[in-house]
Amino acid sequence: MFEFQQYLGFLLFLTILTIGFWLMIFLVGFVHYWLGGAIMELIKEKRNKNKEE
Repeated sequence: MFEFQQYLGFLLFLTILTIGFWLMIFLVGFVHYWLGGAIMELIKEKRNKNKEE
């Protein structure tokens, strides 16, 4: 049915697909966290600027 080379190719494909999926989840979470922090800092700076005036 399947030869050993085809089996290794299939396992390699699944490994790369799985690594790519988890990397995408990690990067989406990291970018979301980074943007949220940047927006919060921007809001704090505007608040402090308005308080000084």
